[in-house]
Amino acid sequence: MLVLAQICYPLTAGATRARLTVATVLLGYVLSVGHALLARGVRPAGALVAVATGGGFAIEALGVATGFPFGGYDYSGELGPKLAGVPLVIPLAWTWMAWPAWLVAARLAPPGPHRVALAAVGLAAWDLFLDPQMVAEGYWAWRDATPALPGLPGVPVSNYLGWLLFAVLLAAALRPLAGPTVDRADGRDTPMFALYLWTYASSVLAHAVFLDLPASAAWGAAGMAVAAVPLALSLGRGRQRRRPADATA
Repeated sequence: MLVLAQICYPLTAGATRARLTVATVLLGYVLSVGHALLARGVRPAGALVAVATGGGFAIEALGVATGFPFGGYDYSGELGPKLAGVPLVIPLAWTWMAWPAWLVAARLAPPGPHRVALAAVGLAAWDLFLDPQMVAEGYWAWRDATPALPGLPGVPVSNYLGWLLFAVLLAAALRPLAGPTVDRADGRDTPMFALYLWTYASSVLAHAVFLDLPASAAWGAAGMAVAAVPLALSLGRGRQRRRPADATA
């Protein structure tokens, strides 16, 4: 359902596209929280909701009210009901991508600061796709969008730095709460790895071909590649190691 909704996004416009955006976030949220519940248990899933959903709402409310840490911005009314100026769907988006980004980092990096840093970059780099796309649709707007990254007008650099700051805090909070890391041969986290890689590949394609946003396609491709490319290589090596065992079974 999530993949179908994302495929349909470039084919729609106006209010239909806005409703599809909300539906996509809801589906992503259910997938991530549902996976956390089934693969890790009630406490890690509750921690994910508390940290990512609750924290996401708090940082967005702070941002709308004060301009910190993202810069001054305002949401339109196209993404549904708001609380404290924040559409209720927005914190769900933080949660949707925070969980797969954390699991990717847990697979690729050892426990400690390296894992937190990779999870933060893996999450924050997603915004190189997200913000240009949502600003182009008019879902939110910046009061002062300078300085901006080359080719990405309408979104200040402060926004990406704010994303990275909050992503670090979020990953650091998840570290003791996310439950045990599973063995690489354990397939329980494969759906979230697939979600991360699909988000990466489909975003590059959509921005480059369908949404006429080539600069965000390039920036996002480079940013998310920090986590996505090593993940793809790691999964490929895992399949190669299993093939001889499968052949002799």
